[in-house]
Amino acid sequence: MSHTLETVVNETAANPQWAVIWLHGLGADGHDFAPIVPELLRPGWPAIRFVFPHAPVQPITINNGVPMRAWYDIVSMDFASRADAAGVTASVQALDALVEAEIARGIPAERILLAGFSQGGAVILSAALRWTRPIAGLIALSTYLPDPKAAADARVADG
Repeated sequence: MSHTLETVVNETAANPQWAVIWLHGLGADGHDFAPIVPELLRPGWPAIRFVFPHAPVQPITINNGVPMRAWYDIVSMDFASRADAAGVTASVQALDALVEAEIARGIPAERILLAGFSQGGAVILSAALRWTRPIAGLIALSTYLPDPKAAADARVADG
């Protein structure tokens, strides 16, 4: 996966001081959650940049290999081994690049929220467990943690 993803960007006002990077679910794209931005805002909030990336199109094994937007392949229905580990890692790296881009635009990591639905949520949970830098928070909707044993083992190894 290329680490540069196409995105839909919605800034609530000039000079955003906060960012939300929101990953969609299987088969959707970055436009999926963009329409709800006005519903999330409250009077007096600072300017926020919402970044909605598009996952790449790839064949999905459990869907008979039909290509669709996906953060990783789903290789089986077995919960413990459904996610393609290499695909999850590649998506985490692409998410890292999006976070770094926001930092380069002047938003510190402590003001970046990661949001994800379904597969997108699985990617943000996987990313957050690997990072040592602080972020503003996580919003994980209708999701799961891919390979929880490997995630727990990595956290123990990192100390």
